[in-house]
Amino acid sequence: MQKPLQEITRLSEKDCFYIVERYKSEFPFPLHSHDDFELNFIENGRGVRRIVGDSVEEIGDYELTLVGGSGLVHAWEQGNCTGRAVREITIQFSRELFSEEFLSRTQFASIRKMLERASLGLNFSMGAIMKVYSKLNVLASMDDHFEQFLSVLKMLYELSQDTEARTLSSSSFAKADFKESESRRIRKVRDYIDKHYAEDVRLEDVAALVSMSPSAFSRFFKQHTGRGFVEYLIDIRLGNAARMLVDTTTGISEICYACGFNNLSNFNRTFKARRSYTPRDFRALFKKNRVIV
Repeated sequence: MQKPLQEITRLSEKDCFYIVERYKSEFPFPLHSHDDFELNFIENGRGVRRIVGDSVEEIGDYELTLVGGSGLVHAWEQGNCTGRAVREITIQFSRELFSEEFLSRTQFASIRKMLERASLGLNFSMGAIMKVYSKLNVLASMDDHFEQFLSVLKMLYELSQDTEARTLSSSSFAKADFKESESRRIRKVRDYIDKHYAEDVRLEDVAALVSMSPSAFSRFFKQHTGRGFVEYLIDIRLGNAARMLVDTTTGISEICYACGFNNLSNFNRTFKARRSYTPRDFRALFKKNRVIV
């Protein structure tokens, strides 16, 4: 299978941010990845198709997404967009801009958490977009680069307060790992599921693994992950299936059983419900967007 384009961004060692504003009617850039963070804003782009990891969605009139680098594939493509003057503002910054020591300060706790979540792609709510719109609107035209830096920093802080921001890609597809910042019990459960997701994983067995009753474990798990146990298990299976669809030529039926689904029709139905595409169409979509490097 071909590998997606590895973009080398225009950031130099002396840059804090690379900021570009464009008006466009086409989205020709293919599926790609890079090591830098990217905050991408799109206005008047209804119908554009956003691909981040194994998330494929059609956007509305306004779109603001933070992609956390580290090889997470992403692209914004034409989709059903017919607009002739779509506005796009892209802000890229190096992972080295915010060191671990810097982000460990109390004042940057929310930004640190936001950057961690961005490893899956983080889509911001309309409320958050409107809150930072005035800064975005003038950012590219600011002459004072220090004030521009402060404006981006303030904007990142405001976005980090968005309680409705949602991650896009599954962790198993993006190969993201948040275990260092999690409780011992949650780490133990995630490790177990990562190793045994293809097997018959039962709630009772996982609850016993961390010495909890099934009902208490269900509440505990949802409180700490935001998802029910069964929903989380299905997402892990689907993420691994999506990764196999993209990275291998293995048959869909074989992928189905290799990822813990017990029949093909259920796999196809669940995949389409969660990814908006059948496994076959999902594979074709990624293949179409790949380029040889």
